[in-house]
Amino acid sequence: MNLIEAIEQRHSVRSYLLQPLDDETAEQLNEVIRECNEEGGLHIQLVRNDPSAFSSGLAKYGQFSNVTDYIALIGKKSSDLEEKAGYYGEKIVLAAQRLGLNTCWVALTFRKNPDAYTVSAGEKLVMVIAVGHGAVQGVPHKSKEAEKLAELKADDPEWYLRGIACAIKAPTAMNQQKFRISRKGNTVSIRSGLGIHTKTDTGIVRYHFEIGAGKENFEWE
Repeated sequence: MNLIEAIEQRHSVRSYLLQPLDDETAEQLNEVIRECNEEGGLHIQLVRNDPSAFSSGLAKYGQFSNVTDYIALIGKKSSDLEEKAGYYGEKIVLAAQRLGLNTCWVALTFRKNPDAYTVSAGEKLVMVIAVGHGAVQGVPHKSKEAEKLAELKADDPEWYLRGIACAIKAPTAMNQQKFRISRKGNTVSIRSGLGIHTKTDTGIVRYHFEIGAGKENFEWE
């Protein structure tokens, strides 16, 4: 499964089988996490066997069941932390999909458990990503039309259109899709609108666009 296929097949899953991650799969996921931490200067951690995070009333309200493993998105407090958490978190999400796992981004409906992961001085837990073997595979979310999310022109190159197609399929908080992509020559920009977790959404969208467009074809503003 390549990354484009992972984007197509990956949907948010809230209900999981009582089947914890095996050591080999966890190590493969941890290798991706190590690469993301090194490249992004982050402190992302895979948490295994912590059902307490999703056993509260909040998790039940969010309709989560049997979540024991999750990814804690942690990094140094900075103006771009949320966007980096989105970018590298989605990189891990798609890697998990390629490993046969299911995931769900979780911002509010979980209980923090400081004993399960390490938040060092000056760091912040942005949100978590539930991960495991889904009881279901999820369903596609309804997306806005391309014209509402991107500036489109008659002479747009194929790489730009491919990037837009992948960006549209990016998960965003409450499926709000509050972003706008535009292009000047080979320079692309993303603007995030007002709303909850839009900075994290921008990072997720940025990664999706790169997969579709190919990083070699353009540069970010």
